[in-house]
Amino acid sequence: MSASSSPWLPSGDGALLSPYLPGDVSWQSYGLQEALHLLKTCPQPQDCIKVLDVGCGGGGSFYEFTDCDRRISWAGLDLLDSPEATGTGVRGLNFRTFDGVHIPCGENEIDLLYSRQVFEHVRHPHELLREMHRVLKPGGHLAGSTSHLEPFHSRSFWNYTPYGFCVLLHDAGFDSAVVRPGIDGLTLMARRALSYVHLSRLCDPFFKSESPLNLLLEAVTRTARMPAPRRNALKLLFSGHFTFVAAKREAPCGGNLS
Repeated sequence: MSASSSPWLPSGDGALLSPYLPGDVSWQSYGLQEALHLLKTCPQPQDCIKVLDVGCGGGGSFYEFTDCDRRISWAGLDLLDSPEATGTGVRGLNFRTFDGVHIPCGENEIDLLYSRQVFEHVRHPHELLREMHRVLKPGGHLAGSTSHLEPFHSRSFWNYTPYGFCVLLHDAGFDSAVVRPGIDGLTLMARRALSYVHLSRLCDPFFKSESPLNLLLEAVTRTARMPAPRRNALKLLFSGHFTFVAAKREAPCGGNLS
């Protein structure tokens, strides 16, 4: 609910971002939280819900998804030489490899695509997003997170602005994109600096709980009685990560996770 007695009339950069801002809450989020929320709140009449984790790394999301709903049919997808996926975590799971663009799935096959902190490492994001749109069922969703203000790490190519990433989603055919702030950029930078003295773990709790700068911004903006969209816009300005949810337009005959 808005904490303001008057509506926010965005201008400039805020006006560009405003179509993608949620109006419910402005608390920090993370990719898995958004994906699990979709599974819990969207109608799912089918007996089997196909989830594809694109850039699955060690496959840890398998347990999170299957604990959420026993109807989940999980598959993980990653590069053959991915440093994260070459470990032991994917053994015994439905794990597939690909070239970074062409997804080995049929058209309209997947109910939910999940991609946590992957797109900053994707060499050809336009092409991959179009492929993700192809394999997603009408009415299905893409959910996850990516980097905005994060230091170079693990072969990363890009950092995205929330607005720029929503434009990429739209260009690939996705609808109803929504972005939320993740861990703040200053905390991520501190975490990278602390990694050189083996203390990065001190910042790890802030991936899932409100990070220091986000706490400050939340307090200040609520005191100023800013509405939720404006609070989100301000926190996204300084976010290290941001989450995204987007949908594939549902066909007239119906779809899933709509």
